[in-house]
Amino acid sequence: MKIGLFGGTFDPPHDGHLHVADATRRRLGLDRIWWLVSPQNPLKQRRAGELDDRMAAVSALADRPGMVVSDIEARLGCSRTIELIRALQRRYPGVHFVWLMGADNLRSFHRWGQWREIFNSVPIAVISRPQDSVRARLAPAVRMHASSRLRDQGLAMLPLKTAPAWTYLVEPLNWHSSSALRAQT
Repeated sequence: MKIGLFGGTFDPPHDGHLHVADATRRRLGLDRIWWLVSPQNPLKQRRAGELDDRMAAVSALADRPGMVVSDIEARLGCSRTIELIRALQRRYPGVHFVWLMGADNLRSFHRWGQWREIFNSVPIAVISRPQDSVRARLAPAVRMHASSRLRDQGLAMLPLKTAPAWTYLVEPLNWHSSSALRAQT
């Protein structure tokens, strides 16, 4: 089983999130995408909306075969991505996980708690985003792991690779963003 782990606050979820999930599932040949709705992003001072409301909104958006919406981070009491990845790897030892993120997150990935351990724990797929494609490709994590990058050939093997392994998927750009949606309301 090959599963994409798509974590975030999804506050609010939008078509850009669905674009990331669909593109990675198709390009990497993933069996499932687990939408891991986080109680709170520790890097953001702004408090996320109610978890139950965000879970319902993500469930409505990700209503497709192979999409699973979970609050497992809250149920396990994990506050860092590395804690969640390790817990999932212990619970599901035969599953091949891939961490999914937009290029906007790769740009600031070096600010995440234990980011080096994340890179060394699970393969990572990064999806192009309109605001951050150039800055993301210059990020410290990219420079550190340049030799671990898989190009277009062999993408279906990414979930089976031993970390560190990652790819940058160039897809048609989706301009939706949670920040812009919040600003409109």
